[in-house]
Amino acid sequence: MNRVVITGIGALTPLGNDAPTTWKNAVAGTLGIGPITRFDDADLKTHVAGELKDFDPLDYLERSLLRKADLFAQYAMVAADEAIADAGGLKAIGVGPERFGAYVGSGTGGINTFYDNVVTIHERGPSRVSPHFITNMIINMAAAHVAMRFDLQGPCLPIVTACATGTNAIGEAFRAISAGQADAIIAGGAEAALHPLTFAGFINCQALALADDPTQASLPFDERRTGFVIGEGAGLVVLERADRAQARGAHIYAEVAGYGTTCDAYHLTAPNPEATTAGRAVALALDEAGLAGEEQLYINAHGTGTPLNDAMETKAFKLALGDQLAHKVLISSTKSMMGHTLGAAGGIEAIMAAKALETGDVPPTIGLSDPDPECDLDYVPGQARHADLVGALSTSFGFGGHNACLALRKGAL
Repeated sequence: MNRVVITGIGALTPLGNDAPTTWKNAVAGTLGIGPITRFDDADLKTHVAGELKDFDPLDYLERSLLRKADLFAQYAMVAADEAIADAGGLKAIGVGPERFGAYVGSGTGGINTFYDNVVTIHERGPSRVSPHFITNMIINMAAAHVAMRFDLQGPCLPIVTACATGTNAIGEAFRAISAGQADAIIAGGAEAALHPLTFAGFINCQALALADDPTQASLPFDERRTGFVIGEGAGLVVLERADRAQARGAHIYAEVAGYGTTCDAYHLTAPNPEATTAGRAVALALDEAGLAGEEQLYINAHGTGTPLNDAMETKAFKLALGDQLAHKVLISSTKSMMGHTLGAAGGIEAIMAAKALETGDVPPTIGLSDPDPECDLDYVPGQARHADLVGALSTSFGFGGHNACLALRKGAL
């Protein structure tokens, strides 16, 4: 089995339009959530979101491409450009097209395209529906666009597991490289779901925070939490065979050393409150990575700020780590700063976990002032901390009961 490492990162988030800016602001505890500016929100019960700031796709992409790619796929391409460049570029990576893949997923895909064309057919008739409707809407097109952009002819998969999408995409890419099916894969997720229809759906299934004050909206693990805040963006990583990366002298952020994925098989939206299957996903990743029993551990938690998720996740960590060790490791939710980017979250948060390992800086959970007694672990409230870390986990739990966990080890092999 091949060992697998992260050699490039690319991020587009409410905290910054690239990975370095996102990381800097995450460590500083910057709030990237603010009032909705993308559309008129007067009829909605919530008025805050994690929007990208000062993002113009024409600063990154060719004008001719914008008609052929929904916003979520545009975000994916921007993050992919950054990740490939950060890894040294295709020539430096030195992997042939047939051995280089793209695993890029999304939770909602082209929902903006879908809505616009439903309105068009209703108001103007079927002849006016865009010829790009299908290819802009379907979720596989983020992976397809990334693959075409870099001529990646290896395995190409759009993982779709709701909020676990990005984590599953990286985990499955890790599996493929480990098994020798590819030498490099760019993997992660992208999401552009800031649309009134999406907000209305999440509001009506009682998942969103309804606070008007951005500082009081996304409150993971806090007793005052009422739901999550929708964010947008993309997070992609370049995964390579470790021996190839070492041979070319690549910068290694972290080794992807373990991956666990399970299903609650319990409820369409609510997690299993016993946390047995979520805990098993975490335990599987820990065991595979050889990190079981490790105290010098950071966990980038799913930490959505919903009452059910945060209590369940706390229980899952205790089941996987044991109660005593669970109280010693450092855990935080970067969703407290950028909101929940849905299918992109796992990719962005894997980058957060890798950077924590690389730098020793653990981003905080901001806004956490009244911890829920059921969430009694060290969730690094308020301010970042520095720690000598050996490993890191990134957890994601999606509607439908999809549980996923990545385990990373420090980059020096």
